[in-house]
Amino acid sequence: MTALKKRFEALWRRLSLLGDGSAWHSRLLECYAEPQRAYHTLQHLEECLLILDEAKATGLITKPDLIEMALWFHDAVYDPQGHENEELSAQMAREALGETELAHEVARLILLTKSHQPGDGEDDAWIIDIDLAIFAQPMARVLEYERQIRAEYAWVPEEVYAEKRAEILMAFLNRQQIYLTAWAWERFESQAKENLRVLIDSI
Repeated sequence: MTALKKRFEALWRRLSLLGDGSAWHSRLLECYAEPQRAYHTLQHLEECLLILDEAKATGLITKPDLIEMALWFHDAVYDPQGHENEELSAQMAREALGETELAHEVARLILLTKSHQPGDGEDDAWIIDIDLAIFAQPMARVLEYERQIRAEYAWVPEEVYAEKRAEILMAFLNRQQIYLTAWAWERFESQAKENLRVLIDSI
């Protein structure tokens, strides 16, 4: 049994979920290995889980297991040409976890990764900051990330892609702050802004 599978099954048990956690783990791995993906793969999920582990050590996340389950499912459905990836991923989470209050909260957290704007939940900022932590990674990884995003949108003409991608990156750079938790802001903000400027200049 892989470490990742052990982790998922332990999470499933901690949340006292019914159904076959092992089968859902296998299904998620199949999802993250789909051929249309270059960035939204198991690599991204594992990077998110590593950041979550660091964040959990602060003791500031109220319900870290719900954040973790939301991370597992947040890109379960990913079609670069689709517009309902997060909604369909949230739907899959509800299917897996049952129509319970817990399942609906996990689904709500997943939907936050579409707008990257928090709702009223006390942990909302954490899942957003974890999902955006890629911007603050070492430059080699950030450049790899940018190539992976371009690969997922290979069907878009270069001129159109460059314009739209620059708009997206500028929107993040122009935020009053990219990271919403004090922990992530202190750890990531400065590096992320520097990296975003480099990416925008390279387009």
